[in-house]
Amino acid sequence: MNNITCIITDDEPFARKGLQGYVEKISFLDLKGVCEDALQLSDMLQQQPVDLLFLDIQMPHITGIDFIKALARPPKVIFTTAYEQYALQGFELDVMDYLLKPISYDRFLKAAWKARDYFALRESNPATTTPYIFIKANGKLEKVNFDEILFIEGMENYVAIHLPGKKLITHSTIKSLFEKLPQGQFLQTHKSFIVAINKVESIEGNMMHIQKQQVPISKYMREAVLGQIIK
Repeated sequence: MNNITCIITDDEPFARKGLQGYVEKISFLDLKGVCEDALQLSDMLQQQPVDLLFLDIQMPHITGIDFIKALARPPKVIFTTAYEQYALQGFELDVMDYLLKPISYDRFLKAAWKARDYFALRESNPATTTPYIFIKANGKLEKVNFDEILFIEGMENYVAIHLPGKKLITHSTIKSLFEKLPQGQFLQTHKSFIVAINKVESIEGNMMHIQKQQVPISKYMREAVLGQIIK
């Protein structure tokens, strides 16, 4: 298995130093950077994508939770925090683990092993790439070719898949559907919208134009969205 690349982000110098010392003791973790806050982390991720984040929650400017929500395809996350009350939100975001400060080396090692097992399994069972998915809509299974999707709109527990000339509505969350889409072809622009990158015709302010329809860009995601579209 390849080493797991990671970044530590915490606004407390003592916490950063302690976590860095733990990471350096574990042979399969490859530390790529140490940040003081989510703004530094955002800049670093644009330059150096990684597999795993050790991320504090309560930080200046933006919390770790809000930062993860703003990322279209976040790395796997292990939260490191002194606040137990955020545990439920953390697991709703599908974080890998939730470490309460002060963090012992034994507890940190257990989280690292969990990450190792996850990435080893993913490497041994790569997803089979197909150019389509089947969804349940209109009382039947409908085949949806990825290259026909214009954009996807989330509506609580349903999503609308916009295709040329029609719209399919299926029972799903936008997060679970996004995970089934091929990487590099689709981009989440807002908590309720995903676009097919090659279908975007223009961008005006905080709106994308796709075949006479408009898709919003969240102010929290705007920088990341433009960074992936404007090469």
